[in-house]
Amino acid sequence: MSATSPFEIGIFTFGELTRDAHGKPMEARARTRDILEWARVADQAGLDVFGVGEHHREDFAVSSPAVLLAAAAAQTERIRLTSTVTVLSSADPVRVFEDFAMLDLISDGRAEVTAGRGAYLESFPLFGQQLERYDEYFEDKLELLLRIRDENPVTWTGTTRPPLTDAGVWPRPVQDSLPIWAAVGGTPASAERAGRLGMPLYLAILGAPERFGPLAQLYRRAAQDAGREPGRIGVTSHFYVEETSQGARETFFPYYSSYIEQNMPRAGRLDRTGFDAWASPRGALFAGSPAEIVDKILWEHEILGHTRFLAQVGLGGLSQAATLRSIELLATEVLPAVRAALK
Repeated sequence: MSATSPFEIGIFTFGELTRDAHGKPMEARARTRDILEWARVADQAGLDVFGVGEHHREDFAVSSPAVLLAAAAAQTERIRLTSTVTVLSSADPVRVFEDFAMLDLISDGRAEVTAGRGAYLESFPLFGQQLERYDEYFEDKLELLLRIRDENPVTWTGTTRPPLTDAGVWPRPVQDSLPIWAAVGGTPASAERAGRLGMPLYLAILGAPERFGPLAQLYRRAAQDAGREPGRIGVTSHFYVEETSQGARETFFPYYSSYIEQNMPRAGRLDRTGFDAWASPRGALFAGSPAEIVDKILWEHEILGHTRFLAQVGLGGLSQAATLRSIELLATEVLPAVRAALK
C-alpha cells in the first residue's frame, strides 16, 4: 500500500433498539444520542469512517442515514460519513443523490453512499414497491444513481420509474465524484456487478472469512474484463475490543448472544462454545484484545486485499461506557498497528 492511501478503519451501526431482560426496548431518542457520541469519539480518536444503516422497523432507530449523518457532520471535523447501507431498491435515486450531496456540502466533502438491496423487506410495501421486482428495482435504480453522479443534466430511461430528459439534479456535492460503494453479503452476481460498474465494494463478513476470497477475486476480474480499474474493497464485521482477550469475551458474550437472538435469529441460539469458536483467530467475529484484532485484520487482508475495515459496534445492548472504550482502543491501539504492518 502506498503512503498516500493508508488502510482505513471505522465504525458503523444499524441503531438496534435491543430489548432488556424484561423485554423493554431501548428508547430511540436515547439510542440516537448514543450514536452521535460514538461519531464524536471516533472522530476525536482518529478513526477514518463513521456509518449508519437504514431500516424501517420498530426495533431499529435509524430510518434515514443522511439525516443522522448530517447531525454527525455538524459535531465532527474529519471523519468520513457513509450510509451502511442505503436501501436503494425502495428509494428514489434522485432523492438519494440530493440528500447525500447536501450531506457533502454540510460536511465539507466527507459524504459517501453505500448502496444495497436490503436484508429486510419492510421498506418495499411501505413505499409501494413490488417484492417480485426486487432485483429489477436495484439494478435499474443503481444505474440511475451512478448516471446522476456522473452526468448533469441527465437523460435516462428505465423500467421502475418515469424517464428523465435533460434533468438537472441539484445541488452538486463538494467532491468531484461522490463515492458510491456497493454492499455485498456473499452473492457472486452482486460482486460481479460491482466490479463491472467500477464501484468500490463492501463485503459483510458473517461466515467463514475464507469463503469471501473468491468473491474478491471475482470482483477484481469483472472490473478488469470491463476495462476498469478494480475499486477498493472494504470489510464489515461484528466487533468488540478490550485490553485483554479474556476480558473482552467475558464482557461481550452475553450481549452478543442477545444480539444474535434478537437480530439474527436464523443463526440459532449462540452458546459460549459457539461464541468462542466465532471469536477464534480464523472466525468472523472480532472480539478480543487489540493484538488479536490486529492479527485478524491482517489475516483477512492476506485473503481479500481490502483497504478498509468497518467495525459494527454497540451490539446487544452493550453499555455506552464499554462501547466508547472499545472505539477508543480501535483508534489508538489497532489502527496504528495495522497501518504500520501494511506500509
